[in-house]
Amino acid sequence: MTSDTATDADRAEEPAGQPGRWQRRLRRFGYAGQPQADARERLVPAFPEPGTRVWSVLGLGPAAAGRLARWSGWGGPLLVALFAGLLRFWNLGSPAKVIFDETYYPKDAWSLLQYGYEGTWAKDANDALVAHPQQILLSPEHSYVVHPPLGKWMIALGEWAFGMNPFGWRFVVALLGTLSVLMVCRIGRRLLRSTALGCLAGVLLAVDGLHFVMSRTALLDLIVMFWVVAAFGCLLVDRDRTRARLAAALPVGPDGLARPDEKVGDRLRLGWRPWRLAAGVCLGLSAASKWNGLYYLAAFAVLMVLWDVASRRTAGARHPVRAVLRRDLLPAFGATVVVGMAAYLVTWTGWLVTKGGYNRDWATATPEGRASGWTWLPDWLRSLWHYETEVYDFHKGLSTPHTYQSNPWSWLVQGRPVSYFYEDPKMGHDGCAAAEGCAREVLALGTPLLWWAGCFAILYVLYRWLFKRDWRAGAVACGIAAGLLPWFLYQDRTIFLFYAVVFVPFVCLALAMLVGAILGPPGSSERRRAIGAVGAGVLVLLIIWNFIYFYPLYTGQPIPKSAWHNRMWFDTWV
Repeated sequence: MTSDTATDADRAEEPAGQPGRWQRRLRRFGYAGQPQADARERLVPAFPEPGTRVWSVLGLGPAAAGRLARWSGWGGPLLVALFAGLLRFWNLGSPAKVIFDETYYPKDAWSLLQYGYEGTWAKDANDALVAHPQQILLSPEHSYVVHPPLGKWMIALGEWAFGMNPFGWRFVVALLGTLSVLMVCRIGRRLLRSTALGCLAGVLLAVDGLHFVMSRTALLDLIVMFWVVAAFGCLLVDRDRTRARLAAALPVGPDGLARPDEKVGDRLRLGWRPWRLAAGVCLGLSAASKWNGLYYLAAFAVLMVLWDVASRRTAGARHPVRAVLRRDLLPAFGATVVVGMAAYLVTWTGWLVTKGGYNRDWATATPEGRASGWTWLPDWLRSLWHYETEVYDFHKGLSTPHTYQSNPWSWLVQGRPVSYFYEDPKMGHDGCAAAEGCAREVLALGTPLLWWAGCFAILYVLYRWLFKRDWRAGAVACGIAAGLLPWFLYQDRTIFLFYAVVFVPFVCLALAMLVGAILGPPGSSERRRAIGAVGAGVLVLLIIWNFIYFYPLYTGQPIPKSAWHNRMWFDTWV
């Protein structure tokens, strides 16, 4: 396994063109300078050929080893995703109860299936849902809900397929959690130009306790994470393809090397960019699941513009910022903001085509609505806008104290996890075999060693971005910042650690980059490689062991009270 995270090729785009002033002066004294690189290679670095050494050591012939190496680009990520899926779907219906905020979203999802909008449930509906025989205590009277409908529609797909039961309402979330592991493997492979490091990022995500618990609970935050990761992957593909288009347009010199060209860099129109449009749709759908997806829309919009500036500079643009403002900014705005908002509105179709939803006819049925301004807009749009302003006021003023609320300062070190479910069965009940009694808990706690190592990984990617101009480190840092920093604006609001699941994939990508640096750059000595491999291997194995150790707390398995206390490493975890 090799890494290019410490090589010059990793650095962000350096200005293209003629040699610098000092280089020209030094040539008088015999300075020859570095060999001229092919501009096409700088725009689209080649993916290293997959190695066959591992397969050869296992006794396979050259032909079979070559085939397996070629297939590893998809075979490795699919195996990691299979591993993640087995973990997430195993005994998915346990606990067979409505846990934590499942009291909201699965019931809203079922209501959407019945009416197209969120109805009203009786107070004792939770117990009735898991009783035998089951009772669905739902009425068509509208209820006031404070999150957009897409995440609930996605939960509803599982309920439609498997019924209104714990397995049914958790099915789609578990599926999205599994698919997100696959996407992170492929994203890491493309980002780091290493199949091994990409698969490592996926393995780390698969064994993160927070991601694991959220994949097995019908809440909205993992759905937001899924669309954010999908958008990031689409932007990476768009970046590679547009840079390849720039590279193909560059002139080739007599030596066969492509040279930066001012005309290409400044004037080339990049044309149809379907992957950017797909990213815009995904970002709109993330916000349509929960509003914090809007921060990613803003952050990734800025990121893609910066990528365009760097691409045109590398292609030879004399004024890359001006070129982007003239040729790329308006299409980028349309592909993100306009397309994203359109995708967001489409997800409200159920509310729009029915008449029973909360505030559906506000614009025409209330004196306030009829007297409001903007009457030239469609009534449905004015009603929706009024509804959204009410929801915003609710979120802004949400300050009711909660036992498990936490400050975002503590998220990276897992200072205050959230208990979704807790029971203390006696011996002989619910699988308890301990005389002292047992504890059953579902605790939304990230794998501690992963997150603590992730703190160092975040510092590393910041170093790579600020001092080595590594665009990949900047992209990973952007994904973490967009999920973490906005919550510091709401210090008085009731917020929880499980919101951090949105940026868990980027923490895993950062940790994969750090492991790549530990392994050492290509050309390192065998001794350096061996030391790096041992260090990286020990770190990864300790993280996997840590996940296994806390696994009973992630799945609600009955364990002796003493074993439960041993896992409460800090008072704030209780």
